Amino acid sequence: MMNSTSPSAETNWRSELECVSESIFGVRFRISRLSFARRVDLARRVQELAQRIEFLEAGGSISERISSAVLANEIDRIYVEWALLEVSGLSIDGEPATTGSLLERGPLALVQEVIAAIKGECGLTDDERKN
Repeated sequence: MMNSTSPSAETNWRSELECVSESIFGVRFRISRLSFARRVDLARRVQELAQRIEFLEAGGSISERISSAVLANEIDRIYVEWALLEVSGLSIDGEPATTGSLLERGPLALVQEVIAAIKGECGLTDDERKN
């Protein structure tokens, strides 16, 4: 219950989060913050792959574990494509970095940092972040 005598304060929610890279000096990136609709969208995008990972991990063979790792990387790619809005301060092969060029030809350390920031924003646990 709200107290009608309390002062009114307005909260300004930003749907984006700007991050300063810790792995590459001078690089910044913006990611989308999580909302209800975005959570539903992301869940739809990764649901089938996550189920396949669970199935493969239950098998236990080396081939199944490798397949599971490949699918986990695909999920990470989906996270980046879903949430990365912009990369600034970085050129790849002489062109300003984009989501696509970062994933295809960018520095692995930065890609891993972006993935960690996105998963952190989504509130995933350490075990969920491993997938």
